[in-house]
Parts: sequence; structure tokens; C-alpha cells
Amino acid sequence: MIVRDLNKILDKERDRVVSDAQWTSARLLLADDKMGFSFHITFLKAGSEHTFEYKNHFESVYCMQGTGSITDLATGETHKIVPGVMYALDKHDRHTLRADEELVMACCFNPPVTGTEVHREDGSYAAPEEV
Repeated sequence: MIVRDLNKILDKERDRVVSDAQWTSARLLLADDKMGFSFHITFLKAGSEHTFEYKNHFESVYCMQGTGSITDLATGETHKIVPGVMYALDKHDRHTLRADEELVMACCFNPPVTGTEVHREDGSYAAPEEV
């Protein structure tokens, strides 16, 4: 059984936290946990905008707190993000996520990330075999 405390990770286990100027992601489960997916809690700063395209991963995201929007860049369709809304990038969808307020999101990646990935220029993470 794996038990981890988000508060301890944020305070003391900084090796499990990845961030840049606009977001922070606490990695509760990673590839080395051998669960077949990774699980993160990600905090996106109010007023921030992020364009991602996870070409090598599927991601599902559940909004726990805050408001914002997500735009599918292939269709131009925009969806409101509020607590209780989930989106899944089932086609490796290129998208722009906007945080009107701080967003707190629960994220699941398949294949799991290792925790060392950084977003490449195109908004993706490297494929697992490239890490």
C-alpha cells in the first residue's frame, strides 16, 4: 500500500514537486510506483495561460478548486472549468488552459511520468523511452 500526504510533499519532499513561474505540481504517484499511471495535484496561478499537447501521454484532469477555461485548439471550442468538471485528453489534444482564479487540479497521466519531465517547446513531455 502506498500512502502519501500532499502537505508533506509540498513542505518537505521537494524532489516530488515540479514547477515553473505559473504552476506547481506535486507528484503523488510516479512511474517508479509501478501503478501504470501517475497522479498529481497541480496548482495553476490566477491569470496564467498554458498551451500543452501531450503527444506521448493521455491525461485526465479534475478541477477541485478555482475557475478557468480550456480551449481545444483543433476545434476552437472552449469549456468552462469549475470545481467538479473533468476533462480527458483522449486524442492527445492540443489545448490552452486559462486560470481565472487559482486552479487546483487532480491530474492522472498514462503512461506515468517519472517526475523529471519538463515541458518541451511544443507543450509536450518526452516519451517515456526518451526520459
